[in-house]
Amino acid sequence: MKRAIRAAPGPLPVLGLLLLGALPGLWTVLLRRQAAAQPVPEPRPPAGPPPGRWGSFGGGGGQKTSRALLAVPTAAAGRRERGGEGGLAATSSPPPAAASPVERGIFWSRELEERVPPGFAAEEAAAWLSAARAARVASLERGGCGRSSNRLARLSDGSRACVRYGINPEQIQGETLSYHLAGVLGMQERLPPMALALVEARGRQWEPVQEELRGSHWVEGAVVSLTRWVDNLTAVVAPAPWGAGRRLQPLSAGELSGLSPSQLVELVQWSDLILFDYLTANFDRLVSNLFSLQWDPRVMRRATSNLLRAPDGGLVFMDNEAGLVHGYRLLAMWDPYNEPLLRSLCVFRAGTARRVAELHRRRSAAAELRRRLRAREPLWPRLGFLSERQAELLQARVDFVHRHITHCRAQAAAL
Repeated sequence: MKRAIRAAPGPLPVLGLLLLGALPGLWTVLLRRQAAAQPVPEPRPPAGPPPGRWGSFGGGGGQKTSRALLAVPTAAAGRRERGGEGGLAATSSPPPAAASPVERGIFWSRELEERVPPGFAAEEAAAWLSAARAARVASLERGGCGRSSNRLARLSDGSRACVRYGINPEQIQGETLSYHLAGVLGMQERLPPMALALVEARGRQWEPVQEELRGSHWVEGAVVSLTRWVDNLTAVVAPAPWGAGRRLQPLSAGELSGLSPSQLVELVQWSDLILFDYLTANFDRLVSNLFSLQWDPRVMRRATSNLLRAPDGGLVFMDNEAGLVHGYRLLAMWDPYNEPLLRSLCVFRAGTARRVAELHRRRSAAAELRRRLRAREPLWPRLGFLSERQAELLQARVDFVHRHITHCRAQAAAL
């Protein structure tokens, strides 16, 4: 029986089989060359807020002294993505540096201070004071300026001013000295511009309102203050720790991390206010609220006396006539409230602390105040200046504030 003989494959089929087997390898090479020819996408930075926005820092832990908040918030760890032909590969990256509201342990950060509303700029205040001194009083109205003896004046240039007539001369003296001490401390932008005027019914400035002057019962020749009227001011309630109740509690790190940018900006201004009121022994603001706690447990949740807020969030330190002269006579009564209020504060504006340190080093608080007053208020001799004893008290209070700031710095360094 004959076997079937198979024909040997020809060269073409063999070549085809070889090419078919090589196709996967060629396809892989082509894909690699194509991928290599395409540009690799640049890595994208971590998502975050636009530069310069204070809202970039969020919650987190921190450190604190026994007297104040010294919290340094932390930022959540971010992730960044790399794009590519092979898909998304998630890789961890170090967290972006968070902006801290506190620097060097006890000072508000520069970034936070830059967000504080400017208040009454020096150039603007000087222009208003010059115009107010030259203007005539066109009308006097009751109401809107505190005591019944005060008046709201409309000046001939169209502006308005509160005219304050003191029950006794030391009130106008205290208002004036407090205003210029704020200038020595670098915080005068928080106080409305103020100038002195002499009541003269037949004088050029007051001639249009002779009838109103007769009804005011003001004494001829009395010195009054003209304070710039500011529209659209609203009441201010003390924030924690000062609005917490009967005991003054320092802010905790947890409370700080939950505060909004506007709340932090307000705290910067409160730190200046508390220091200012201690130096002047002003009892007619937050201290009077603290005093009233003995019969009104809710008083700290109500508006703070003689403190208002402008539409841009800036605080306005109003009606400072209780400062220095009158306040220094009543230290025994009000310092039990003023001193603990200062001790509840252990974070300051660096510029304010620097000026306090300079006044302490040179022992020049009264001299600097006198120099500024004489240069900027033509009628200052009508009121006089601090007595020798009052000047000593001012320097002693500056020294106390400086020691307190030094104590806060030492506490922060020990942490």
